[in-house]
Amino acid sequence: MGIFGIKKYNSLTAAEVSALWLQYTSDSMAICVYKYFLNIVEDKEIKTILRFSLQLSETHIVRITEFLKSANFEVPIGFTEKDVNVNAPRLFSDQFLLFYSYIMTIHGLSAYGLAITNIERQDLQDYFFECTNSSRELFQKIVELAKKQPKYTSVPSVPSPHEAEFIESPGFISNLIGDKRPLNSSEISTLFFNSMKTGFIGSLSLAFSQVAVREDVRKFMLKNVKLAGKDAESFDSILQHGHLPIPEKWDNEITNSTVSPFSDKLIVSHAAFLVNAALSYYGASLGSSFRSDIILSYSKVFTHAMEAGALSYNILVKHRWLEKQPETVDR
Repeated sequence: MGIFGIKKYNSLTAAEVSALWLQYTSDSMAICVYKYFLNIVEDKEIKTILRFSLQLSETHIVRITEFLKSANFEVPIGFTEKDVNVNAPRLFSDQFLLFYSYIMTIHGLSAYGLAITNIERQDLQDYFFECTNSSRELFQKIVELAKKQPKYTSVPSVPSPHEAEFIESPGFISNLIGDKRPLNSSEISTLFFNSMKTGFIGSLSLAFSQVAVREDVRKFMLKNVKLAGKDAESFDSILQHGHLPIPEKWDNEITNSTVSPFSDKLIVSHAAFLVNAALSYYGASLGSSFRSDIILSYSKVFTHAMEAGALSYNILVKHRWLEKQPETVDR
């Protein structure tokens, strides 16, 4: 039955399977990452955050497995202990570990919100609401701790207007599209956020390029460093032109280790996940931006993300690392 009828609890819609499948894959990856992080972290407060993150991912795996098996669906392979070397030397500083947790928790919150809107079964809705609540708690803990860190950068502020103002209709097009009017609050927020996230992709790709075993993986990561660097610079230049601060960069929080904590499969899959997520954020940001230079910037970075996504997909398929999701009957 559909959304207006009675839904059997031993069946799943395509949206429900997709949400569970993708979360299983992401959380199995997170378990590998956080187990390594917990083996290198020194800061006690950051360690508490990482332990909580690992606990949430492990709980999710158990619940998702139950949901899928009860509906007679195969559980994804995802990522296992074969994809992590917890004894690898330190590749990231403690501050970077916290920043990583911040970015990935944002992605989790976004994914849970999307899942809830597409799910019909009440038990699954309740599950994703639980995920949202626990991730909200984690996110608040991360932000509270991040504010104490020396590399913390707050989103720029804007002055409070004295009264409501409206755009004059005769100059609507010329004033909003094409000129260099001051950035509005939506544009500042999305530029800052995308600069931060794109910079993160670049720094993580730099770390992965140092430790990747296969040559094609290493080349892809270096390409990703280059593309992400250009994109972050394009966002930063617009902010700086408006005399606004830009996010901190994280390249110097990467050590010189060349011993990989993760398999090449995990490395490429992680990069592909971040690139695909970036496409969603760029698309949403483009819709709330009206200055021509910002629109042009998002058009370029969207193209770069598409290029990186295609490269990662080809590598995943080439090495048989990309699991096929359940699909409809081929007629």
